[in-house]
Amino acid sequence: DIAAYFAGSLWGKHKLSPRLSPKKSWEGLIAGFVVSSMVGALMIPPLLHRSLDFGLVVGAAGGILSVFGDLGESAIKRWAQTKDSGSFMPGHGGLLDRVDSLLFALPALYYLLR
Repeated sequence: DIAAYFAGSLWGKHKLSPRLSPKKSWEGLIAGFVVSSMVGALMIPPLLHRSLDFGLVVGAAGGILSVFGDLGESAIKRWAQTKDSGSFMPGHGGLLDRVDSLLFALPALYYLLR
């Protein structure tokens, strides 16, 4: 998420989904995908004793699926006509706004890593 945020902030010119999430860009999506793939490749082999290829796949899956969770939560907020999903964390949206990228990624990663 943080790589996508910074890359999108710095270089984002092509909107990913202007209606659902106007600040998200294709450049941010690509950066998030690349960084999550690299993190998977670097962390999974030594920690879980799995192959580099497996680490790349898990990292890439996490990177792509996190975007679906984020856009899905944005779609729900647009449907509900609300800006934030709550006021639990003032200035950060609601709690769901903080974990939206995990909604699709965690179940898939659990399946891949079990």
